[in-house]
Amino acid sequence: MRCKLAEVRSSSTSVGILSCFCVQAGAKKVYAIEASSIANRCEEVIKANRMESKIQVINQRVEDVVLPEKVDVIVSEWMGYFLLYESMLNSVVYAREHWLKEGGIMLPSIASIYMAPVTDEETLDETTSLWESTKKVYGVDMSCLVPYARKLLTRSVHVEVFPPKNLIGFAEKVIELDLSRITQKDLEHVKGKFMFKAIGETTLNGFVAWFTVQFDCANKGLIELSTSPYKHPTHWRQCVVYLNEAEDVQQDTTIQGTVTLSPNKEVNRFLEVEIKCKVGDGDSKPYSYIMDDRPS
Repeated sequence: MRCKLAEVRSSSTSVGILSCFCVQAGAKKVYAIEASSIANRCEEVIKANRMESKIQVINQRVEDVVLPEKVDVIVSEWMGYFLLYESMLNSVVYAREHWLKEGGIMLPSIASIYMAPVTDEETLDETTSLWESTKKVYGVDMSCLVPYARKLLTRSVHVEVFPPKNLIGFAEKVIELDLSRITQKDLEHVKGKFMFKAIGETTLNGFVAWFTVQFDCANKGLIELSTSPYKHPTHWRQCVVYLNEAEDVQQDTTIQGTVTLSPNKEVNRFLEVEIKCKVGDGDSKPYSYIMDDRPS
């Protein structure tokens, strides 16, 4: 691979490893862009692997960088919880618009979000029983906090390894992002639609979401990273949102609606999730969630 790459650093956890991988794959030159002080540690890793002649670490925000040339490939691990938490994709799009050659490659190249309806009475019951049990155990009645606890549960996005047995409908791809085309304007409100059919007679308590990213590798075809609950758990796990009120469903009851992901207006890296959902012949209901510094 006699090409030149930019490794756009959106997370300090890789500490230069992506740049080293690029050299191992045959890259002629790698520009490792890292805004934080971890850039110093990146340089140590690069020197330890004797790759300093091919990797140049640039300790700047990608929006401030001036490269001496355009690159053939942009590699970045920008994915956050629910794919878009922390709004790191914006910087990757900026790098593509300014520094990728025409016909260049984005790695990953495609990102998709999947959703499925779930039942999870156990979690909801635990939230209630915890506060209802304090009088019996400690002699202090805290049952008045049950409504507040349920409000917290149903306003936040929960990051966890979710059991596949609790899915009550087949998953659907609700959003697909083409990294070679998406713009920063598109990322202001990322929208998708869903339509599920319930499996069996059960209770709808919310939705689980996860993502996949695909790498379009010329010599190996498409390679996919999946964070599905049916796959081995990853750092990203899955994201779960709960409804304010459960909905009873029968076999083949339709569950349809829309999902919108937007950066928080006050703190850009926080993620707001808006879901509108209609169950069977019922009315469409709106639900709002926030993913902030406390993903649980």
